[in-house]
Amino acid sequence: MEKGKEVRVSLWYFGGLASAGAACVTHPLDLLKVQMQTQKGKNISMLQLTGIVLRNQGIMGLYNGISASLLRQLTYSTARFGIYEVSKQQFSPKDGSGLPFYMSAFLAGLGGFAGGFVGNPADLVNVRMQNDVKLPPEQRRNYKNAIHGLYRVATQEGILRLWAGASMTCSRATLMTIGQLSFYDLIKGILLSSPYFGDNVVTHITSSCLAGAIATTLTQPVDVLKTRAMNAKPGEVKSILLLIKNTAREGPLAFFKGYIPAFVRLAPHTVLTFVFLEQLRINFGHIHNIPVI
Repeated sequence: MEKGKEVRVSLWYFGGLASAGAACVTHPLDLLKVQMQTQKGKNISMLQLTGIVLRNQGIMGLYNGISASLLRQLTYSTARFGIYEVSKQQFSPKDGSGLPFYMSAFLAGLGGFAGGFVGNPADLVNVRMQNDVKLPPEQRRNYKNAIHGLYRVATQEGILRLWAGASMTCSRATLMTIGQLSFYDLIKGILLSSPYFGDNVVTHITSSCLAGAIATTLTQPVDVLKTRAMNAKPGEVKSILLLIKNTAREGPLAFFKGYIPAFVRLAPHTVLTFVFLEQLRINFGHIHNIPVI
């Protein structure tokens, strides 16, 4: 047996770091997406909304709640990428061939579910902080930052309130992670097996863009419901089924409200996350020897 070829693999925390880096760039789009989804009835375009935020609060208004966004990525994404990467490396065949798709989708779903649960408190505070701007001053929650928000929710509404909407956050995170991670690996594998693509930034951007589109389509209905449930006043949402029924009354497309801004936000976020992740892997990854038989 000859000496194997060396391959660099990701460390468990690379995904969280890459996602936090991407969040710094895409946060303004996320803020606009949340504000568009919580409009009931009235429809303002994305450009009009940007104008309103800039006029009222200046450029920093677009970074409202960035601390919650970063906390969310460092909890949710570290968990989902960590579980996926570690288990993928654990179960991959020793000859360096990839996992079968059903297996990688299952591991991604598992990682996503756990990440959704761990990240729910930060996600709740994130949605509330972004939406605060739209409320009349007397109804605003005025969280100073993510940690202050977590403390206020836990002390005023009870610790369990931090997991409001967790069933939907977990379902969304499961679908999102399958869409992003397992489809990214699948598409990247297909591209690399063709003679036209190498392991470079072009391949990473192409794969992550397609994975972003798949992830948006899978998660948009759950995302609309999740945003509405988290934003509701206590007691407003009696059950998930009622929420689905009320949303369905607005027509089937109501479940895809904000699809364009969601894709416009998720595509760059997915692309940046994977580009950062691949750079971390290529430059700082763990060296793994694949035996050549």
